[in-house]
Amino acid sequence: MTKLRIKEAAALLGVSDDTVRRWVDSGELPHDLDASNRKVIDGKALAEFARDHATPPPDPTAVTGSARNRFVGLVTNVISDMVMSQVEMQCGPHRVVSLISTEAVRQLGLETGSVAVAVVKATNVIIETP
Repeated sequence: MTKLRIKEAAALLGVSDDTVRRWVDSGELPHDLDASNRKVIDGKALAEFARDHATPPPDPTAVTGSARNRFVGLVTNVISDMVMSQVEMQCGPHRVVSLISTEAVRQLGLETGSVAVAVVKATNVIIETP
């Protein structure tokens, strides 16, 4: 069973070590003690906590669709030629890059600083472990 130190849990949740310590001390996030008497968090408990406390930004598109992977973010760069464009977005801690037509970029009004939603519907998703 995976046991994570507070620093590791904080990095995975995108918060400070102190925030995780407050959650642990308040009882919101269960913990155990390791052999060195340090607080550790069970991986399953952290996953449940992350899922239950996830607060994605509101989706400005108000579109209903079948894709479950919707990343609201800020367009950070657009590189266009006559036919294709590379659109980079920062969605929380994640960088998302999409190649779309330059016509679509114009129609959507995408430019650096725009708020947009990256929608991912893939039949092949690669998952790796350390």
